[in-house]
Amino acid sequence: MTEPAAGPEPTPIERRSWLTLLITATAGFMVSLEITVISLAFPEIQDTFDASRSTLSWIFTAYNIGVAALLLLAGWAADRYGRKKLFLAGLFVFMLGSLASGLSVDPSTLIASRVLQSVGGAMQFPAGLALLLPAFPPERRGMAVGIWGATGALAAALGPTIGAILINAFGWRSVFLVNVPVALFAIAAGAAILQESRSEDLPDRVDPISVPMASIGVGLLVLAIAQTESWGFVSVPTLLTVLGSAALLWLFVHRSRTHPAPLFDLALMRIRSFSVAQVGTMFFCAAFFGWFVVLPTFLLDWWGYSVVKTGLALFPGPALAAFVSPTVGRIADARGVGPVLAVGGFSGALGLGWHLLFTGEEPNYIVGLLIPSLFVGVSAGCSFAMLVAASMRDIPPHRYGMAGAGRTTAFQLAVALGIAIGAAVVGDPDTVGEALSAYRLNWILVMIFFIAQGVLFATLYPAKPPEASARTSTTG
Repeated sequence: MTEPAAGPEPTPIERRSWLTLLITATAGFMVSLEITVISLAFPEIQDTFDASRSTLSWIFTAYNIGVAALLLLAGWAADRYGRKKLFLAGLFVFMLGSLASGLSVDPSTLIASRVLQSVGGAMQFPAGLALLLPAFPPERRGMAVGIWGATGALAAALGPTIGAILINAFGWRSVFLVNVPVALFAIAAGAAILQESRSEDLPDRVDPISVPMASIGVGLLVLAIAQTESWGFVSVPTLLTVLGSAALLWLFVHRSRTHPAPLFDLALMRIRSFSVAQVGTMFFCAAFFGWFVVLPTFLLDWWGYSVVKTGLALFPGPALAAFVSPTVGRIADARGVGPVLAVGGFSGALGLGWHLLFTGEEPNYIVGLLIPSLFVGVSAGCSFAMLVAASMRDIPPHRYGMAGAGRTTAFQLAVALGIAIGAAVVGDPDTVGEALSAYRLNWILVMIFFIAQGVLFATLYPAKPPEASARTSTTG
């Protein structure tokens, strides 16, 4: 009886690869944390500066606009001038912005410091992903991206919990100052360990006109989305801002089709896995952040939870996501990312369905919060990292920075959209009954987004044998 033929030995993973993952994941955790960590710091910041809520909303808005507006330029710069160089420079700028935010003396200084933070965040995101992908063999990238994405997802989801603990112990300034030692570690380790890489076929200069078109166009779109709570969805300022954004982005796309040195290569959108994953990113992020960012207000205002209790109550879902993400990364390496992302969408929909059925006016942590948040935690574990893997699966190495920037731009826009929809739907109710009705409407919208994610990846994402990833053809 003959022995069955053994399969090919898996490519060994070097120590430097694991260290690259550690550094880029640490940086990603820190930058992703800024999306939600300050959500529970608003009352203390408002008391410190005696500023209006509309003024302080720019602490969120300025960061989101800055990151989204600069990502495409940062992705091109990473591919052209060096991913390691831009990654380390971005961490340094982010550290300076964090230090300035923690030492701010008035709202204007804090908002300006958040803009500086956003510049560093935009530089770091695409460069970090472009450094990570070539460090691992193709058949192990799903696992690597799973761990990397899990840290970023965990950071965004744990923001309220970490923020509550820091604020209770050290005050609101600590949510910014904690970034300084983390950034110093990542910079020192990255300088010693990371290997430089760049694209050799990009022109020396990018189209100078498309840079402001893309940056201002995306920035205006994020501004319109973020300001809908104060401006209204249908108002003159909102409509003018959206029209200005649409005009600039149309001109950007038109120019990018014909210019020999575009800021973003539109040929990437013809890669089906990339384009489908961008739509899926919009569905998932609008769902998750539309649910998660407004949920603490319900617990604080209507269930009577303290800041610390709210932070701890929200912890199990993100913790489950961090546990699930590396595991589903290995499943995706073997089975493909499409089925994993379909499961993620349907799991999130089940969680929101549970909310609609069992979350009521009276506090009931197990039934009304824990169970639905665990379903959403499974969704986050299946989705955050795997959306990155789905986007980048067929991208040629010389376009890692540019494609990563495009993916993260879609992510930022979807985050802003989800938060804006959630805030607008929830509004400012006067009674617990009105609040529950408003939140249930928001949960219905979130559930629809989750279902759309599940259907999209179950039907439209292209299946491909895992071993074919190493033979992906390049785009021209």
